Amino acid sequence: MQKFVYEYATKVYFGEGAAKEHLADAVSAYGKNVMLAYGGGSVKKNGIYDELKGILEAAGKRVVDFSGIMSNPTYAKVQEGAKLAKEEGIDFILAVGGGSVIDCCKIVAAQAKTEEDLWDMEMTQHRFPTEVIPMGAVVTASGTGSEMNGGAVITNEEKVIKAGMAAAAPRFAFLDPSYTMSVPRMQVISGAFDTLSHAMETYFGNSDQNNVSDDVALAIMRNTVVNMRRLLADIDDIQARGNLMWDSAMAENGILKVGRVTDFQAHQMEHQLGAYTDCNHGQGLAVIHPAYYRHIVKDAEEKFARFGKEVFGVDTAEESVEALAAFIQECGLPTKMGELKSRTEITPELLRSVADTCNVIACNPRKLDRNEIYDILMECM
Repeated sequence: MQKFVYEYATKVYFGEGAAKEHLADAVSAYGKNVMLAYGGGSVKKNGIYDELKGILEAAGKRVVDFSGIMSNPTYAKVQEGAKLAKEEGIDFILAVGGGSVIDCCKIVAAQAKTEEDLWDMEMTQHRFPTEVIPMGAVVTASGTGSEMNGGAVITNEEKVIKAGMAAAAPRFAFLDPSYTMSVPRMQVISGAFDTLSHAMETYFGNSDQNNVSDDVALAIMRNTVVNMRRLLADIDDIQARGNLMWDSAMAENGILKVGRVTDFQAHQMEHQLGAYTDCNHGQGLAVIHPAYYRHIVKDAEEKFARFGKEVFGVDTAEESVEALAAFIQECGLPTKMGELKSRTEITPELLRSVADTCNVIACNPRKLDRNEIYDILMECM
């Protein structure tokens, strides 16, 4: 293993009724003005908004709404939230939703504390924020694990780039599987596939033999597949939803990633695909992963064989990739670009632009060039 220092900043409250029991105490250490951030109207329809707002107001907080955070949140939405936070003197941000809401709020928390443009600061000057508005998260759609770290993915529409940024880490996260029960079936499965992808992309990064992380990642992958299959049989299986919430959290709380390097090339391709198409993240990953792995399976045969045996019960490296592809079909996830919901037609020319602008990872089994990335994307057509 490589050297590392590990410290974990996020306190987790897991289980049904966790917010009712602990939220008032969790926010008691922060100021009066709380931004309650969410996406569309689902949290109002299912009663979660009223429940959380009631808890906050009973705790003496003044609640300021920040709504309309979209899937694949934009940098413009970040600026809107930061402006509101400054105007209202926000002391604490409570992000209620899935990865999109939480990611947006992480960057709002940092942008609101500086007059500099955060994108320019991080992407051009390679400096990072040192002060943020404290924030917490209530997860209502699991899969991204965004509630467990200080990284955030945002789409800069002006530059046509979807990229990760360093921002605020939640001080606490509430993981209540009952809060996910109104999430549509495909969104649940897509989110769970993102969890599987996180563990796979960590595992297939270069690491020494018998690395602790590999064993933990394989366990997370296996459990994710088991519980996704439980949900395919019964989408209302709350125990399976709870297991997947914790799988998601475990995949992104840093435990899998310490002392090693990771891959995440599939994520880099999907991020830029999302920048051009606004496609669902988990579904984009489902389309890309098998094609990508067919290109690199020979470069990490031992790892792919172990992955196949422990996660899908197959024997060879090549069989592991096909087992993953079959599982994606079993889940009803998209397998081709044309099946993705896109704001524009996905053409060879668009995929060429994706290949030419996505990040290229150097610590995966084999570094790809942009022509091979284009070939992989075209194989998904």
